[in-house]
Amino acid sequence: MKPVHHVGEFVFCSVVDLASIPLNNIILMFKEDEGYTIILEKELADNLGLHYSYVASRNTLTVHSSLDAVGFTAAFSKVLSDNNISCNVVAAFYHDHLFVNKKDIDKAMTVLNKLSVNGAG
Repeated sequence: MKPVHHVGEFVFCSVVDLASIPLNNIILMFKEDEGYTIILEKELADNLGLHYSYVASRNTLTVHSSLDAVGFTAAFSKVLSDNNISCNVVAAFYHDHLFVNKKDIDKAMTVLNKLSVNGAG
């Protein structure tokens, strides 16, 4: 899996209008019925006056994962769950990106690195 921690703090926000949001700074955008969920750096969200309730660390599993792989997400989400670490997963084209609570980043990296070395078995 080769997890990599990205420095910074990231937040999930919901907005109805994207006009004031610099699109190049959005990590993820997903259109829901209620508006757009966006993930961006906390500092930018603060500067834009956006509401959020969860501050996360961003981690990328650098192995190229297939979008139709069976059990990959379950393997790492189980070990995180077993260690009481919440995780929001974004499966992108090349990699899986994990957003874990900022306070749990060290523990999450330890668990993910151990899984990466030992395998899911």
